[in-house]
Amino acid sequence: MIGDQRGRKGVGQATGSGQIGVTMDSLELNKVFGAVLAVATFTLGVHIFVGEVYKTKPPKQMGFSVQVASATPAAAAAPAEAARPIADIMREADATRGQAAFRPCVACHTVDKGGRNGTGPNLWDTYGGKKAHIDGFNYSAAMRTAAGSGGQWNAEELYRFLEAPSRYMRGTTMSFAGVSRSGTRADIVAYLRTLSDAPKPLPQ
Repeated sequence: MIGDQRGRKGVGQATGSGQIGVTMDSLELNKVFGAVLAVATFTLGVHIFVGEVYKTKPPKQMGFSVQVASATPAAAAAPAEAARPIADIMREADATRGQAAFRPCVACHTVDKGGRNGTGPNLWDTYGGKKAHIDGFNYSAAMRTAAGSGGQWNAEELYRFLEAPSRYMRGTTMSFAGVSRSGTRADIVAYLRTLSDAPKPLPQ
């Protein structure tokens, strides 16, 4: 009997320990689940808060608007300049500026009276004179043809020639690319006019 009672007592003690263990495991699981739920709730709240603070309004129009300049004004600039009278252009020219702009040209040309020829001819008394005016210089066939037809280096001829020599006179051997700026070309022409004992008049 004593053995049976001890056995029953042992069984009761074991059963009580199992219940306590199950209760503690459930409590721990509840704590973990609660912690996970709290973290998820906090994260969702932060996400919503940040989204409200930094909310951006959708653009009224998708994409970017690119402004493309019309080519019409630029294309019209050259004809407008060509139509401008040379007298008006030369009226704004300055020989001092032209002398400064001419400096790169001294690599091929001399400008003093009686100066020697270089790669290009001496340019003394060129303005208002005939083309290919230096005897003995080996001008291109194109330049000799222009001189033979009575061509002269008046203000407009020089002005147009300086813009793009090879385009203005097909066949010229002058390798100079030209002067793109209208005002600078006019300044150089005004300077070339001063290279004379008796400068020719400007166009009126």
